[in-house]
Amino acid sequence: MNVSQKNAKLSRRNFLLTVGAGGAATAVAVVAGKQSLQGKGTGAGKRASRGYQATEHVNNYYRTAKV
Repeated sequence: MNVSQKNAKLSRRNFLLTVGAGGAATAVAVVAGKQSLQGKGTGAGKRASRGYQATEHVNNYYRTAKV
């Protein structure tokens, strides 16, 4: 194996190591971001925790949107 082939192998190996490290760092950042968001409230208080409510205006929309 000559020097240029050895350098090409090393360069590919370094590229793959860099891509792998970047992917791992991105995964850590995403997980850390989700954990920090879970600790914070939405600011809407009790209203946000009620979930979906089929109110009169929602039912009216569904009625008028039927094909």
